[in-house]
Amino acid sequence: MIPRFCCPPPLVPRSLVELPPATSHHALRVLRLGVGDALTLFDGTGGEYPGRIVEAGRIVRVQLAEWRDIERESPLQLILAQALPAGDKMDWVVQKAVELGVARIQPLSAMRSVVKLSGERAARRVEHWRQVALAACEQCGRNRLPEIAPILDLRQWLGGLAQDNGMLRLLLVPGAGRRPRELVGELASKLADESRMTMLVGPEGGWSDDEANAARAAGFSGLTLGPRILRTETAGLAALAALGALHGDL
Repeated sequence: MIPRFCCPPPLVPRSLVELPPATSHHALRVLRLGVGDALTLFDGTGGEYPGRIVEAGRIVRVQLAEWRDIERESPLQLILAQALPAGDKMDWVVQKAVELGVARIQPLSAMRSVVKLSGERAARRVEHWRQVALAACEQCGRNRLPEIAPILDLRQWLGGLAQDNGMLRLLLVPGAGRRPRELVGELASKLADESRMTMLVGPEGGWSDDEANAARAAGFSGLTLGPRILRTETAGLAALAALGALHGDL
């Protein structure tokens, strides 16, 4: 498999590109690449560039070929609104959601969230998740970087949602609501209008009654994934996979 690296935009066809220091280190010291080796570069805005290493010393330079219009995006345009889980579970959620084709991830602070982040600490975590998403794109073949939004309080986020009657809004609720297969017809009509879907996933302790009611008041309807209760880091990913499979992305 040809290694893939994301570089700052804009990349230009048939240009000579100097890899960023961290990327150079990974290419030379981890993957053991050298002069003449093939790789693929992309800048996160769409498409990719085949290239070859022409200099592999203190600085790594790559000669690019023509841009290739290759996309591997999901047709679902799914937004995952994920309440912050404990520990480093959000890294897992971000990585796997990117692999499954999510378009945007909105981290949320909820009443029962174990992790509470704000200020500079929150900004550092968001930047870390963006790097996790970038690495996941390099691995899975995506050429567009999904957005990792700043952390917001649930009510703050709900209050700022645009009034979009075409957007399908789903609230993951154990044992209540529709199942993914019941959404096939609705998905087809929504996607025909190029609408997006938002999936709202609660923290380890679940949503409070007030939070669930606020989400429903904002237009979210219940979605269940069967009789078993899934962990917060599993639920959103399982729903992404199920909806992707039903719509033909997987």
